This record gives sequence, structure tokens and C-alpha cells, in this order.
Amino acid sequence: MSGINSSLARKYAMALSGLFLVVFLLQHFIINLTSVFSEEVFNEISHFMGNNPLVQFVLQPVLIFGVLFHFMMGFILDIKNRKARSQGYAQNNGAANSSWMSRNMILSGITILSFLVLHFIDFWFPEMNYKYVQILPEDPNRYFEEMVHKFENVIRVITYVISFFFLMLHLLHGFSSSFQSVGLNNKYTRGIKGFTLAFSIVVPAGFIFIAIFHHLNA
Repeated sequence: MSGINSSLARKYAMALSGLFLVVFLLQHFIINLTSVFSEEVFNEISHFMGNNPLVQFVLQPVLIFGVLFHFMMGFILDIKNRKARSQGYAQNNGAANSSWMSRNMILSGITILSFLVLHFIDFWFPEMNYKYVQILPEDPNRYFEEMVHKFENVIRVITYVISFFFLMLHLLHGFSSSFQSVGLNNKYTRGIKGFTLAFSIVVPAGFIFIAIFHHLNA
């Protein structure tokens, strides 16, 4: 019984951390999307987010912890699931009983984690260096130019496109599964599945569009 409870607790924690990260993903997408329509608005929002103490010293550390926790739980669950499946391979065909996305969540997760490392190198580390190491004079109009400069490199754009494609695959299974894991599997299931399907396609595709748009207009 304790083993079952531990398994359920891990799935619950995985689901909640995933839903938590989806909120930040949506926020990040909305902010980046403004860069397509207005350089001024993007700079204003980025400057506010980059200099707000609540965002910098509370929400940002919470987000980093959430990312690490979610992937750590993902690795643990994957190992547990692989051990459990290995006991039933004689009777069950994994490919017949589950989708490719559900069987390869760890692969898409590793790809996304690798992308996040690149994203940190591209944006977060330079930002920390600008504000806390070199302590340069704050320029509220620098954010748009810095972002566009990153997307001038076609290799980086291709890397972003591939990473967001894997994010789409990850969300297509993980987002809807998170609602089931927390017990929201009821009369609203069809609506939830429709919403998660749309979100899982539109948001990653939107990020891909933003990267390509700025590359073509750099």
C-alpha cells in the first residue's frame, strides 16, 4: 500500500509541477509575442520583468526550482515505469497499448532541458552578467535588439524550432495527462482535452513563428 501511495504522490507532484510550468510558459509566450507587433511594448514589459524585485528574487527562483523538480520527477517516474513495464512485456505490446509520445516523454523532456540550458546561455546568463556582475547602466530599450541579435544565427533558429517541436510533443501527452493525474477526469474531460490539444500546438508553433519572424526581419 505504501508503494502505491508513493507512486500516486509522485504522479501528483509531477502533474502539479507541470501545470505550474505551463502557466509560466504561457506568460513567456505572451511577452515574446508582443515583440512581433511592437518593439516599444516588448521593451517596456521586459524592462518591468527584469527589474521587478518580486519577479527577480521570488518568482524566478521558484520557476527554476519548478523546472528542476519537474524534470527530476520525470526521470524518477520514467525509471519506475520502465521497471514495471519490463515485467509485463511477455503479455503486453508497449507500442500497441500506448502512444509514441507517452512512451518517449523522457526523450522529449531531455531535449527540452537541453534547450533550456541553451536558452539560459543565450539570455539569462548575459542578463545576470549585465545587471549583477558588470553592473552596467540600465537601458530600458535594449531588450528587443538583444533578442533579435540572437535570432540572426540560422543554426540557433533551427535549434529553437526543433526544441519547440519536441515541446509540442511533450505537451500533447503531458498537459492533458496532468489534469487526469490530479483527478479532473469527469464531464469536463472533452473540453479539457480540446483546450490542452489547442494549447500544445498553438503555443510551441507560436514560439517557432517568433524565432523565424525575427530571423527573417533581422
